Amino acid sequence: MYDPDMTSPMREELTSNGIQDLRTPEDVDKALKTKDNIFVIVNSVCGCGAGSARPGIILALKNKKLPKMVTVFAGVDYEAVDKARSYFPEYPPTSPSFFLLKNNKVLFAMQRQDILGKPPELVAEIVTEAFNKFL
Repeated sequence: MYDPDMTSPMREELTSNGIQDLRTPEDVDKALKTKDNIFVIVNSVCGCGAGSARPGIILALKNKKLPKMVTVFAGVDYEAVDKARSYFPEYPPTSPSFFLLKNNKVLFAMQRQDILGKPPELVAEIVTEAFNKFL
């Protein structure tokens, strides 16, 4: 488990931009048991989380169409992450990763291997294309 004090700035990078932090399985169920569009960000301490994923998501927030956005933190909030992953079991666990859900069905997924090595601008472009297509 990562030290919460060490990961706090990584968490705040998303939450300070209006993304809801889910820390317990109950938080996850409450947020994800919806018929609305919801974008789940599995946050991570890795280099691609810092260099591509979080900056890409922050850039994507400029899009006109946005779903409700939530995040869980891999390596910190284990039970919340496990509960979130139970909503997209067909995808192997990776972090960082993103999932756009509607009626608990995955409309779009972007996993670590899809993020790794991409600049934040490209991550944002891919994510906003998904928002514009499905919202």
